[in-house]
Amino acid sequence: MTIGQHPFGDFRCLLVVNEQEEKKEMTDQNEYVLVCAPTKAGEHFIKLLKFRGIKMAGLTNNLAEKALLEELGIEQVILVDTRHQSTWFRPSFPVGRVYLFESSFPLCCRYIQMCRTWTTQPIFVITSSINPRLVYKRLGASYVIY
Repeated sequence: MTIGQHPFGDFRCLLVVNEQEEKKEMTDQNEYVLVCAPTKAGEHFIKLLKFRGIKMAGLTNNLAEKALLEELGIEQVILVDTRHQSTWFRPSFPVGRVYLFESSFPLCCRYIQMCRTWTTQPIFVITSSINPRLVYKRLGASYVIY
């Protein structure tokens, strides 16, 4: 079974890495879970978060994905210019965990660099390629899921 086949079953492991983090997550309820979901698997994950009532925000670098995130029910969407690092401003709300569904290696690298400055919480990268694992970890990803 691949990541995108079952919208809820495969993603439960992403929500809680261990019991200690689950307890911490419960105390940080003012933080938003940040999701970059340019893939079908990402869309399914957003639906799971909504089903669980988890407060989330979206991350994208284009208007088409912004519209899709809004259509999926995400009210807070961060639209960034990934080409110019000087424009990567901290969001107006606190960012907790970050889930990046990879659609492009260079873009995912930029998102990791950007998001690492916004949170001390784990950054998860969900990819279909095993090759960039070490690069993502070196840039600041806490977990790379293949």
